[in-house]
Amino acid sequence: MQNKGLIKLFAILFGIVSLYQLSFTWLVSNVENDAKEYAISLAEENDGKAIAKFERAYLDSVANIPVFDKFGVTFSYNDIKDKEINLGLDLKGGINATLQVSVKDILIGLSNNSKNESFNKALKAASIAQINSSDSYIDLFFIEFDKIATGDDKLNAPDIFGNKSLREKINFQKSDEETKDAIREEINSSINTAFEVLRSRIDKFGVTQPNIQRIGKSGRILIELPGARDIERVKKLLQSTAELQFWELYSNQETALFLYSANSKISELFQDENTEEEITNENDDSSEIDDLLGEVKDSTSIKQTIDLFSVLYPRIPNSQNEISSIIGSASVIDTATVNKYLAMDEIRALLSPEMKHVKFLWDAKPIADTEVINLYAIKSNRKDEAPIHGDIIIDASQEYDQLGTSPEVSMTMNSRGSKLWAKMTSENIGNFVAVVLDNYVYTAPRVNTAITGGRTSISGNFTVLEAQDLANVLKAGKLPAAAHIIQSEIVGPSLGQEAIDSGIISFALALLLVLIWMVFYYGKSGMFANVALLINILFIFGILSAFGAVLTLPGIAGIVLTIGMSVDANVLIFERIKEELKKGKGLKEGISDGFNNALSSILDANITTLLTGLILFIFGTGPVKGFASTLMIGIATSLFTAIFITRMFIDSYSNKGQILTFNTGITKKWFTTIDIDFLKKRKIAYIISGTLMVLGFASLFTNGLNYGVDFVGGRSYVIRFDQATNSTKVANSLKAVFGSSPEVKTYGSNDQLKITTKYRIEEEGEQVDTEVQITLFEGLKDFLPEGTTLDEFKGGFDDQKIGILNSIKVEPSIAHDIKNSAKWAIFGSLFVVFLYILLRFKKWQYSLGAVVAVIHDVIIVLSIFSIAYKIMPFDMEIGQSFIAAILTVVGYSLNDTVVIFDRIREYTKIHEGWRYSKIVNKALSSTLGRTVNTSLTTLIVLLAIFLFGGDSIKGFMFALIIGVLVGTYSSLFVASPIMFDTSGKLEKKKNN
Repeated sequence: MQNKGLIKLFAILFGIVSLYQLSFTWLVSNVENDAKEYAISLAEENDGKAIAKFERAYLDSVANIPVFDKFGVTFSYNDIKDKEINLGLDLKGGINATLQVSVKDILIGLSNNSKNESFNKALKAASIAQINSSDSYIDLFFIEFDKIATGDDKLNAPDIFGNKSLREKINFQKSDEETKDAIREEINSSINTAFEVLRSRIDKFGVTQPNIQRIGKSGRILIELPGARDIERVKKLLQSTAELQFWELYSNQETALFLYSANSKISELFQDENTEEEITNENDDSSEIDDLLGEVKDSTSIKQTIDLFSVLYPRIPNSQNEISSIIGSASVIDTATVNKYLAMDEIRALLSPEMKHVKFLWDAKPIADTEVINLYAIKSNRKDEAPIHGDIIIDASQEYDQLGTSPEVSMTMNSRGSKLWAKMTSENIGNFVAVVLDNYVYTAPRVNTAITGGRTSISGNFTVLEAQDLANVLKAGKLPAAAHIIQSEIVGPSLGQEAIDSGIISFALALLLVLIWMVFYYGKSGMFANVALLINILFIFGILSAFGAVLTLPGIAGIVLTIGMSVDANVLIFERIKEELKKGKGLKEGISDGFNNALSSILDANITTLLTGLILFIFGTGPVKGFASTLMIGIATSLFTAIFITRMFIDSYSNKGQILTFNTGITKKWFTTIDIDFLKKRKIAYIISGTLMVLGFASLFTNGLNYGVDFVGGRSYVIRFDQATNSTKVANSLKAVFGSSPEVKTYGSNDQLKITTKYRIEEEGEQVDTEVQITLFEGLKDFLPEGTTLDEFKGGFDDQKIGILNSIKVEPSIAHDIKNSAKWAIFGSLFVVFLYILLRFKKWQYSLGAVVAVIHDVIIVLSIFSIAYKIMPFDMEIGQSFIAAILTVVGYSLNDTVVIFDRIREYTKIHEGWRYSKIVNKALSSTLGRTVNTSLTTLIVLLAIFLFGGDSIKGFMFALIIGVLVGTYSSLFVASPIMFDTSGKLEKKKNN
């Protein structure tokens, strides 16, 4: 081997750089362990929230002070944190969300809220069409408008887009296409603004290694915040449009008569549903309100009535001192019911003429340490236009009140805002005004004197972080349109830590088994391969750390799969060396020829896998992209270590004149005398494969597949209980609150359930997600420990014992796009592979054989998932991770097939006098040792991860295990026979 010195120098330098990069992860781990110990020493036992709080405080305190000061180099915690390996959500916890900036809202804004009938019909039709279409909303809108528009209805009409605000870009002289281009430009500009606003908010959020990126021109923005603990805080930050408004309020005195009338009316409307029951022990959320307001009910027999006051406690003043801006209070879980009652036409009809435009808004958060939240009555108008908007705010900051104890947000207004605010406060002395953000009341004080000078503050029940977030949102500016989460995955930190632990165990076990096998099968040369393998792993983690790639649980699976492929390269080399030595060549010559002859097969096999990995990276998201990136990095480093590092060790050893064998006493004669007529058995193989595929298709058409929320939309929750829980009973309990029965199944241990539902998935907004979570909590209350609060159930903190560990939400519109991307990924990989093999082997028969074998493997894997998903004790959903598994199966199957095809091509050139059937059989027999060896080591690796790698990855690994078994079979009994049967002329030519 030439340039040994250069390769050795490169390997040493690369190894040093990798160790240097990984040292930051080790340093971060030490600091965070110290923080954990500090937090545990201060918090009460098992108080996960308190531990998280103290841990965060410790890390904040050391953020900018040196935690490493040696060898003339100083690093703070923030410095080393930026350089550690990026862990994905499944290993670290956090949130991955896709936000959809509402193009519909942007269009409405650009049209100045046009009342044009064709315009509004087109908006509605486009919204419906988008659910089952991958086209952008704006394109769908243009299509629908062209269908609906009649007469003078044109996009550039004055009552649509040809208005004053757009007169410089759109007017009656513009053609339809020019108008559409101008609208697209305005929309793109608005989405860019939204992107910058969101990025500004996230930069100030305090999460390390955040990721935010636009997804094409769809109006979608991908946001990943690994390590984010306070999920509710994150969701508010992302979805807040920062629509700041200042309103006048009705007092509880002014609304008292209406509330009494509304209560009576609702009782009348629902009189048929009112019942009387014996109540021996009252213990519900209403008692919390009673305690809070100083009233106690003590009754053993009460009438269970449906009226407004059963869910809303009215604040009726009995004296001047009790007059307040708060008109009532309710339990958080009852807010949706209150909203429904107050929005009823029969109830709105009870409002006096002066109050007919009133709107009811809730406080921004519950009263401290309770589940009770306050309600306000806003003095709205026919146009629902606030007297003052947030565009008058020029600065905002978190400060403290006059006593220096309570956090608040101080705001500075421009000159116009100062005048408007002074006028509004002067006109409402003795009355109440409200500061409203995104339809939530943040403060509603009584005005004692006119406020001049252009400064005001928002005070309320804030923590410092909440006040900082609010100030940051106001400073970053208003979003040009609403942005709501259409796809999200939330992983609690407890589940993330469990995934790390299981990932490390499975990785270590898989590695140990492979190292033992290589030494057992190849002896001393296997030891050299093992050293190269360990160097390969060091390189992989070094590259991941240096380039900021994200390591996920599927990513760990990708690395472990890479171990199998790295072993495969060494197996190919060692098997070729053994063949050369068998021909009577000397050790040095055999080693040289063995490496040279194996190179072609190694490159072909790895390039096909690299191509499937590239397609996965392009079409995948989140963990799938993480799997693809580690797989591609692993392929590159495996090639280097197998071809150069292993060669360097073997050459160095052989140059010393020492004896080196490539087997052991036990394995010396394994696979040496095999001569099987594979082609003779191909018809039997065709029958077996055909039968399996027919059975598979029958199951696919009758039983179907268990599509995950990725593909069909919906909500999925992984919930942990304090004891074993019956899934059927849980499903029945949830059916009562959801209206339809969700899918409930055991997830891993019998105290964990996975609950999947489509309940209210068509509805948009943060409030809907919150209400669904509250409904879920209500349905599961009987199965949770007594006294469990909604906050404890939501989870999102370390050492979480019960509640939501993981949640996924996918709206139907993006589910359709994900499904389409998956199809393109599979068809794209098949096309690319067909093309590569055609170019590499110069014959379409090779490409056909490989592609038919791959399709065969995919169908078999799908069939087994269809047949077994109802009986297997682990999750077998068809989602993005499954597509990653399928494409990996494609890569592995091709790896096997290409090695065999490469040997067939070689034998065709060497043995020109042989019949073509003999060439194919000999090629299959001569590579059988490599095929079995590689498949066995890969299966050992996959089984280790399947058994010890955690519940979330079992379905993924099961697909890979089936894929490896079927792929090995198809490379021997499908790909080569298909290639042979389509090469009939060549066989006849050989016979003549």
